[in-house]
Amino acid sequence: MSMKGLDVSEFQGEVDWERVKAAGYQFAMLRAGYGFSTVDKQFKRNASECNRIGLPIGAYWFCYAISPQTAVQEADGCISTISGYRLDYPVCYDIEHASVAYAAGEGVTMTANLAKNLVQSFCNRIEAKGYYAMFYTNKNFLDTYLGSSLPSRYAFWYARYNDSFDGTNCGIWQYSSQGNVPGISGNVDLDEGFIDYAPVIKSAGLNHLSGDSPAPSPSPAPEYITYVIQPGDTLSEIAQRYGTTVSTLTSLNGISDPNKIYAGNTLKVPESEGGSAQYYTIRPGDTLSGIAQKFGTTVNALVSLNGIPDPDKIYAGNTIRIR
Repeated sequence: MSMKGLDVSEFQGEVDWERVKAAGYQFAMLRAGYGFSTVDKQFKRNASECNRIGLPIGAYWFCYAISPQTAVQEADGCISTISGYRLDYPVCYDIEHASVAYAAGEGVTMTANLAKNLVQSFCNRIEAKGYYAMFYTNKNFLDTYLGSSLPSRYAFWYARYNDSFDGTNCGIWQYSSQGNVPGISGNVDLDEGFIDYAPVIKSAGLNHLSGDSPAPSPSPAPEYITYVIQPGDTLSEIAQRYGTTVSTLTSLNGISDPNKIYAGNTLKVPESEGGSAQYYTIRPGDTLSGIAQKFGTTVNALVSLNGIPDPDKIYAGNTIRIR
């Protein structure tokens, strides 16, 4: 079996996932973040869009751990980030030579024993939380630090840029960093999957999916709406706009620093408790004037109510308040 896949991070910018899926890609691995709790700026948008169109996804977290304990902390940060989304593919720990360089900067020498312990600590924590664990690295790092035992214990995503596969024991092979994919600007990593992880994970009841019942919807619970952060937004302005507080938004979205929010990220926002507010989730092809006409309001009213800086720039998946 061979599955056509790719992996992305914030460096690919805003991806048109409908075009990606139409081009025949069958799964995507999304960078969720790195370190203790730094979330990839595009992860929430990427995950939401892939969930919306039914493209199976997994997530990966880059290793900046310097001890087994900090690897567990990184796993917890990853779980906090991904928990609101449907993942049909594994949750992966990305460890490579940049991880070694970071550790050296912290005064820690990366040894083969430490590298193995980092992977084991992260993956065991992921498994303990009910997810399917995987690790990622390249051939040189595998040969130098990890050896052949870990790919027998955990799912393995293998990076080696070559036209032909070398037979290494892995579930996913990342074979290029120079891919050209419709819907993505610039180069992107390309992958070949040898295992269709979606039915494996579902049948095992992992990733909080059930093998004998419909998987839970990744959408926010009914009492929440979603808001895609726009350039220039502040958390206090968003809180004021939707009648909530900064502390509520930080708690609901796991934001560690309310002064650091990023355009393109998706926020959960509590719906108005008054019951009179009306919201609409923007669909591909919508215009603000069309939405205004549909709901019997005006563009100016929508702009004012939602703090929209440019009425010609609205984004599919964003929820706006109508009245």
